[in-house]
Amino acid sequence: ESVTGGDENAALAVRSSATAEDLPDASFAGQQETYLNVRGKDELFVKVKQVFASLFTDRAISYRHDRDFDHNKVALAATVQKMVRSETGSAGVMFSLDTETGFRNVVFVTSAWGLGETVVGGTVNPDEFYAFKPTLAEGKDAIIGRTLGSKKVKMVYSSGGGSEIIETNEEERERWSISNDDVLELSKMAVAIEEHYGFPVDVEWAKDGDTGKLYIVQARPETVASRKKQSMKEEYKLLERGDVVTEGRAVGNKIGSGKVRILSNVDEMASFQEGEVLVADMTDPDWEPIMKKAGAIVTNRGGRTCHAAIIARELGIPAVVGSADATEKMSDGDEVTVVCSEGDTGVIYKGSLGFERKEEDLSHLPDIPVKLMLNLANPSRAFEYGQLPNAGIGLARLEFVINNVIGIHPRALLGFDKLPAEMRSKILERTKGYADPVSFYVDKIAEGVASLAASVYPKRIIVRLSDFKSNEYKSLLGGPLFEPDEENPMIGFRGAGRYADQAFRECFELELVAIKKVREEMGLSNVEVMIPFVRTLDMAKEVNDIMAKNGLKRGENGLKVNMMAELPSNVFLAEEFLDYFDGYSIGSNDLTQLTLGLDRDSGLVAKHFDERDPAVKKALKTIITAAKAKGKYVGICGQGPSDFPDFAQWLTEQGIDSLSLNPDSVIPTWMHLANMDAKADDGPN
Repeated sequence: ESVTGGDENAALAVRSSATAEDLPDASFAGQQETYLNVRGKDELFVKVKQVFASLFTDRAISYRHDRDFDHNKVALAATVQKMVRSETGSAGVMFSLDTETGFRNVVFVTSAWGLGETVVGGTVNPDEFYAFKPTLAEGKDAIIGRTLGSKKVKMVYSSGGGSEIIETNEEERERWSISNDDVLELSKMAVAIEEHYGFPVDVEWAKDGDTGKLYIVQARPETVASRKKQSMKEEYKLLERGDVVTEGRAVGNKIGSGKVRILSNVDEMASFQEGEVLVADMTDPDWEPIMKKAGAIVTNRGGRTCHAAIIARELGIPAVVGSADATEKMSDGDEVTVVCSEGDTGVIYKGSLGFERKEEDLSHLPDIPVKLMLNLANPSRAFEYGQLPNAGIGLARLEFVINNVIGIHPRALLGFDKLPAEMRSKILERTKGYADPVSFYVDKIAEGVASLAASVYPKRIIVRLSDFKSNEYKSLLGGPLFEPDEENPMIGFRGAGRYADQAFRECFELELVAIKKVREEMGLSNVEVMIPFVRTLDMAKEVNDIMAKNGLKRGENGLKVNMMAELPSNVFLAEEFLDYFDGYSIGSNDLTQLTLGLDRDSGLVAKHFDERDPAVKKALKTIITAAKAKGKYVGICGQGPSDFPDFAQWLTEQGIDSLSLNPDSVIPTWMHLANMDAKADDGPN
């Protein structure tokens, strides 16, 4: 009566809460039963007994046995809650860290329409959101990432009690199931719960569709990512490529391979062999004994917080969830490789492909005489690579987000109403969930930059604004309508010259709107910008003026504007260009090509491409000397230091402030520089 207020027909939820004597190091995800929309005393008593009985189902006994829990030392409470009317609202799961990398500075929220069992059970591909804790605490708009889920079904009350799954309508599939304000409020709740318990948590929540209120319905320890030893870095790398079978959401940062075994239900368990790749529409807790034998797991449905994902992480098995068509695209006996090591997207390739696994202990790295930064462009790898030892991100390329996340030419979005009908239809399909096509472009750039910036916050991140060449812009949707044909795009319509041109200036201003949003609305003030391919001093001035008119004035609110030093004119006028910029980031790739007068993509002359050529070294030394003389920053972000440790050592000797390296080169270069420094300290033999 205390729950129902005397209403004998009130809708109730009966949930289990199981714990071991000590804090469990396993999630117990879905091992005990939950019953929704329970009505009347008789039905309530039956469901309470069934919850207690679920402590000794086959799956629960198997789960505890595999993890060495004493069956007699596991206690269970049956909790009775008044149902939150989320069948007319939404519900989901959130974690107070990133589930894939263990990155502690974010809250990961998932959401779908209706009752939350669809998200927990993996019957729906939910919306996903990331909120950044440090700026959340400052009251900023801390949502740094959003992914619209398909949300094809939802769970609602059934007329006779209990619940049922029905299809969502098109309008529900194409819009977010919760608002940004809801995400921020939920994230604050997750942080509060984490602070209360003192460890990362896995939380189930629900939104009442009638009142709009948010409720927490369950919380438990997060038991996988939070237990990873942060100083130990495990990395899987695919050594070859094959034909792609299908894709979905990656779980586990690993690679696995084997023969496919498609199971339609758990009764087919006996046919499953150790090391096979389990392919199913979805899984539930009854599947756990099969999952622990799998070499990898692939499901049609589910998000990264569903049962299959949680158990796969616990077991250390790579999984791809929410593929939509895995059971159709694969057949029993097919050899496949499941790759979850390359960001948010998990890919299933035909055949057994070669891969390698490396593990490194980063707990006792020696001191080195220079700062090492990261070259990083893919936001979906940011939380992983940001945990490498680094002094920030020295090169964040905007082109990756524009090409891989957006995929549409900005002028096509600005002139959307004038496009052919077929192209408008394609753009609308890609921009679902956003206010309009232009907002999609700005928000996706902002989310990509914010994710990168959050991964190293409060250390600096230098974002190079777009540096596509005309042939690269032409490959985007709508690109052929707006891009010229150029004989040599490498020295054509690109960089600062493109920004100031009337044909592109409005597109450039969209990038500035996104950067301003990241710095001011999201609160990531560690973001700096870098201007590429600045041919002349007049260009330098003009671009600075455009930025200032769009609210990004150099020096205001701590904004630093850097220049990519990559042209002979940048070398000859190294001192003069610094009147317009706060520092240099040397682009050694283009500087080498233009100094030696060659195209490194041409097989006829590529053998002469070498950043260590004396002429290139003289140019580099000129740039470094000019920056140091004016007390300004100078770093390098080209390929050379990643490929050649001796070149990295030479740059260090010239007094460069930082080397920005590809993530896989950070530790080898670090150790090489440490060894060279140690030899220098020892002196001659």
